[in-house]
Amino acid sequence: MPPRSDPPGPSSPAPAARPTGEETPPPSWVENDRPQTIALGLAAAGAVALAAGAVARVSPDAGPGFTSWPWLAVLALAPVVAAIVAAGKRPALAGGLVLGLAALAPGRLVLDLQFAVNGPLAVRPELYLADRFVGGSAVGAGFWLLIAGHLLTLAAGVAAWRASQTGEEPERRRWRLLVPLLAVAASVGLLTAPVHSANGFLLARASFEGPWPALGGYLLLAAALPLAAALALAAPAERTARGALLGLAAGAFGVAVPPVVAGLSRADLGVTWGPVLVLLMTAVIGALAFTRLAEKPADDEADLKIPGLFWWRLVTGLLGLATALAAVIGSFAPQVAVTALNPGAPAPVSAAAESPARWFLLVAAVVLAVAALGVLVPKTAPGARPLLGLLWAGIVLAGTAVLNTALTAPQAGNLGGFGGTAAPALTYDLGAGAAWTFAALVLAVLTALAAAGTGVVEREDAGNAAEPGKNVLTPVVAGAVLAVAAFGLPVFTVPGYVTAGLWSDFDTPSWGLLTAAVAVVGAAALALRARPKPAAALLTGAAVLTALHAAELPLVGGTLGGATPATGFWLALAATAALLIAAGLAAAGGRRDA
Repeated sequence: MPPRSDPPGPSSPAPAARPTGEETPPPSWVENDRPQTIALGLAAAGAVALAAGAVARVSPDAGPGFTSWPWLAVLALAPVVAAIVAAGKRPALAGGLVLGLAALAPGRLVLDLQFAVNGPLAVRPELYLADRFVGGSAVGAGFWLLIAGHLLTLAAGVAAWRASQTGEEPERRRWRLLVPLLAVAASVGLLTAPVHSANGFLLARASFEGPWPALGGYLLLAAALPLAAALALAAPAERTARGALLGLAAGAFGVAVPPVVAGLSRADLGVTWGPVLVLLMTAVIGALAFTRLAEKPADDEADLKIPGLFWWRLVTGLLGLATALAAVIGSFAPQVAVTALNPGAPAPVSAAAESPARWFLLVAAVVLAVAALGVLVPKTAPGARPLLGLLWAGIVLAGTAVLNTALTAPQAGNLGGFGGTAAPALTYDLGAGAAWTFAALVLAVLTALAAAGTGVVEREDAGNAAEPGKNVLTPVVAGAVLAVAAFGLPVFTVPGYVTAGLWSDFDTPSWGLLTAAVAVVGAAALALRARPKPAAALLTGAAVLTALHAAELPLVGGTLGGATPATGFWLALAATAALLIAAGLAAAGGRRDA
């Protein structure tokens, strides 16, 4: 007789049957507290190490310039304490907080390496401010605690990221374009001088004027802010997205608050606009984290698209006009203010130095203003918007050439006298033109982001359409290759004048050349996949950029005198011709499809 199977008793209940096709979801912060405990434990250890590093000295040769450890301890401990408190009822929010903090840890780690490489060059008065000349670079216990804190925070972020991977598709988020735009504006503030300094032992300067650890750290922070903001909004859970934005804002506060407090605490230091901009932009990001992030499904999408497109074009056009206006003022205002101190006179005598590239910046501003006005007119907006999405790079191309004067002339003048004079009693400072030119560069980046966002809305509004014909492939590729070669080589030669390039003599104008080259190559790649009319507009904008580069011969070389065309001039003309041919073929293909 077969053995009888007893029915399941109360002590051994039968397992409930799972519906067919339903998979077991992977463990998350809610169902498995182990990854939560690991991430929060690492984050707490990192915060304690950062707070202890603020108390201990980073170097035996110099201490903090003011009582900073309470501020630094609060900035390090407060977000982690908030994450631990939230972990009980809102574990996804806690995980997002850890992710946001960890996103800025690599940049802060590289930034703190400056204490080990050359401490006296660090612009970190909250941790290091010498009261005498220091030639060497020694590190103390505080430095190692800071490094350990950043590494532990980064490890906590890795654990939190692995725990947040549930395999679910993220919802469509609000603010997906505004938040990265705010983060880019905050990134610009990170690249400026942290403080004003009248202290002879603290040389305050912007990131691109400093040594490589400071430059690398600030560049990593500037790149991580918008990237992390965009990834935060792509998190599957809305609470994770909220926490990531809040953690990102808290990490940015940890970088920007100390220089502001330093400027307010010491009479020989002053507050600059860069850290204030970081605080304002990241505070807005943190405030948006408290709003509803998931979009509600629209009942009538057509009623929402048209007003949205109108407002996007309005913002893009106004940003373009603001960029052009700042560039015009920067081209006419003095780049360098030279002040001669005469003891016998009641007031100093002032003079100013101008940049030979000022007319180049003026022409780029006029070209950008025309495209911006076209975006504001409904009939011309579809064609002008792709143009504006390219011509902002012309401001960067010309603006970096103008800023080269503002950056090099004060250094040469303060070291050995301006214009070769034998160390007169002169002071050389950045003029108003340098500030306006830098503002134009910042606005140009914001214009580019706004133009890209407008393009996304335009594509959603237009739907699917025919692509340009294959006959544009050859001239597009030829134009892109010629453009890269043109931007890499000098347009003119002048005896005794060294022209910045991409392959040699890399200097401040080289960043503008690199930006323009990347913009042209990107436009060429997009044109091969775009609809006919936008493709023609993109290729036309790329052709205008290469034509602007060729125009450096009369606009810049003409002011120097004795300029002769170089290889880059002829390559720029050839690239312009190839891109215009490709634009004509794309437009012709669109008319045939119509």
